[in-house]
Amino acid sequence: MTSKKPDSSRSRRPAGGNRDFRNKSRHGKNPAERRNAPTQNAVPRTRPARGQPAIILREGREKSLLRRHPWVFSGAVEFVEGTPANGDTVAICDVQGGFLAWGAYSAGSQITARVWSWDKDEAIDAAFFRRKIAGALNARESLGLRRDSSGLRLIHAESDGLPGLIVDQYGDVVVMQLGSAGPERWRDAIADALQELCNPVCIYERSDSDGRELEGLEKRTGVLRGTLPEHVEVVEHGLRFAVDVAEGQKTGFFLDQRDNRALTETLAKDRDVLNCFCYTGGFSLYALRGGAKSVLSIDVSGDALRIADENLKNNGLDAAKAKWQEADVFAALRKLRDQGKQFDFIILDPPKFAPTAAFAEKAARGYKDINLLGFKLLRPGGLLATYSCSGGISEDLFQKIIAGAALDAGVDAQIVHRLHASADHPTLLSFPEGAYLKGLVLRVAG
Repeated sequence: MTSKKPDSSRSRRPAGGNRDFRNKSRHGKNPAERRNAPTQNAVPRTRPARGQPAIILREGREKSLLRRHPWVFSGAVEFVEGTPANGDTVAICDVQGGFLAWGAYSAGSQITARVWSWDKDEAIDAAFFRRKIAGALNARESLGLRRDSSGLRLIHAESDGLPGLIVDQYGDVVVMQLGSAGPERWRDAIADALQELCNPVCIYERSDSDGRELEGLEKRTGVLRGTLPEHVEVVEHGLRFAVDVAEGQKTGFFLDQRDNRALTETLAKDRDVLNCFCYTGGFSLYALRGGAKSVLSIDVSGDALRIADENLKNNGLDAAKAKWQEADVFAALRKLRDQGKQFDFIILDPPKFAPTAAFAEKAARGYKDINLLGFKLLRPGGLLATYSCSGGISEDLFQKIIAGAALDAGVDAQIVHRLHASADHPTLLSFPEGAYLKGLVLRVAG
């Protein structure tokens, strides 16, 4: 199908200058031949009515969207038709004007649009967000994910079809995080739907992620609906954890590690355990309940360690086996090495070292350093559970980094478990970037 190019008399904006090489391609034909060449399994696409703001892609740059990847990078945009504001819904069209998707527009971001819907006939309105949120909630109910925990990720951004939106639940409190211009535009509609469908005592906003600055959005936190209780708690596999939804890391707790914490309990019996970057003691409490001989937990945050100690007491675990240490983890590991200390089970769960691939090289050095020290502190036959939550570090690269650390430490190690986020953090097949958390449990040869 051929069609005329959009009328140049209509308002249009040139594409931004940021370049994207995600779909860089080589062509042997001239542009006219490529436009008219038949494509395999071609599906006719018609564009929405004129007057609707639209993003027109450069030739060939529609391929990622045809594979249902939900991002449009600025380098893929030929021009913007109309004058959409940040967060407005725009039609995403190929160079011929054929409709591809509805997306949320973000003028200042390297990601110019994030896809809301692939259906040309779907309206992006308050009812749309209610349907999407209800669908995500129903999916988690069908998987029985509330069975073992009162804490749950309700909405996992792109993987639940709602780019830029994170929603976590801690008992009767829901925490909402808006990370891009699209959900920011629909903030009240999203909060209304959550209030109706979840009926929490409080919806608290934690829109304070670093990504908001990349979107040109100011950070914002505070109560959106209801009243925040003085004490917020999550019960997970029978263990109670206090959650600081206002000041804690992420939205207050690391829900993505729920299954991995449960695994830790099964591995800790009769072992001396070292838990690094322990935060509020999640892995530590599971190790203690699993029968660890001792658990040394290190974190740089004194406030987090105070909550960890409260969690220990509230669960009636043996405090004599637990020690909390406020320190820089890198420095503490070196000191333990110099003192000749050794452990049977070491857990390394550092913060994000590489938010994007641009930081991968620097992050790789950090990951190698802590894992090298971890291997050196392990007794023969010991276990190392090591994690990366960095989206810029692939699973394959992470394994290579750990292999290099083992080689430099002079140990042979076997992978006995490959770990990922719990099931309430699903990964969309067409969006592999959603699989940010990866982990390995390794056994050092005895």
